[in-house]
Amino acid sequence: MTTLKQRLLDYYEKNEAKVDIAFFLGGFLFDVLTLSDVDDPLSIVQQIVYLGVIGLILFYDFLSTHGLTQINSRINKYWEYRNLAVHFLLGSLLSVYSLFFLKSSSIFSSIVFVGLMMGIMVANELKSVQKAAVDLKVGLYVICLFAFFSMTIPVLVGFVGITTFLASIALTGAVVYGAFRLLNKKVENKKILLRTLAMPGFSVLGLFVILYFIGWIPPVPLTVQNMGIYHGIEKSEGKYLLSHENPSWRFWKTGDQEFLAEPGDKIYFFAQIYSPARFDDSVIVHWYYKDPRQGWISTDKVPMRISGGRKEGFRGFSVKQNYTSGEGRISVETTDGREIGRIYFNVMKTDQTSPTRTFTTDVM
Repeated sequence: MTTLKQRLLDYYEKNEAKVDIAFFLGGFLFDVLTLSDVDDPLSIVQQIVYLGVIGLILFYDFLSTHGLTQINSRINKYWEYRNLAVHFLLGSLLSVYSLFFLKSSSIFSSIVFVGLMMGIMVANELKSVQKAAVDLKVGLYVICLFAFFSMTIPVLVGFVGITTFLASIALTGAVVYGAFRLLNKKVENKKILLRTLAMPGFSVLGLFVILYFIGWIPPVPLTVQNMGIYHGIEKSEGKYLLSHENPSWRFWKTGDQEFLAEPGDKIYFFAQIYSPARFDDSVIVHWYYKDPRQGWISTDKVPMRISGGRKEGFRGFSVKQNYTSGEGRISVETTDGREIGRIYFNVMKTDQTSPTRTFTTDVM
């Protein structure tokens, strides 16, 4: 057994970067397979435990690396595996947060934020970064802290917006500042502390503020589960009846994204939006028309009240009567302008009425 352990340690020392990445990806895949709802109590407790363990390891790793503490003898035999544990737990948390962020926004905005997280993870394994003595594990940890607060605070208060964002930034900053104050009492070389904790921690928070006002931080915990363009929508016995002409073979189109408009037709937009229990807020259905010269022009902003608690998501629709031929777009946005989902459609007007026109009805 001792020989096997020594072989494993030798392999790890020779291939440290590869093994760390493997454990990071292992944690990522583990939570991809076990992903639960954003407001699931057990999942929230699990995240708190993971964040606590990572924080303690990073805290004592800093102290032991600079000779400021001795690791307990009973823990010391496991201490050599601390980096593997940190990478696994970080990968696990980032997988959860990446998936929730991807689900809570159109790919056009969420991919930037998720790409940022993956980029920091890769950069952390570069020898040039490690030699610079800037511990990007702190940056990854701060990302996880912010993601945790940005998901749990809206679940608790029942709405999203700049208030919940600033609260998430403030709480994350408080944790970083608290760790800085604790270590500041023990460390004589303040430059090391600034470089390894304050700089990566508060730089990430500053970047989050910039990304928020650009509109690139997805509005978790809202998720558009389904949306489409239709010729008619009726509500009957708690069900929505969605009428469209889209043939079944054109399965990649949602409803009448190729909208053939006869005289008197209206454009109906339907959305099914998931939000946690006790959630009560509004979203904006933002209609756009693409002008051949000026590009996308905003035409209407229609508020839609949503409430949580329904597993299949809140259902609602918006109607547009005045429109022109050409390309259109609808963005579902939060009240602070962050995009949850987007759909494109094309309107083709005709002056004639077809006597053989038939519709297919979907029930939602």
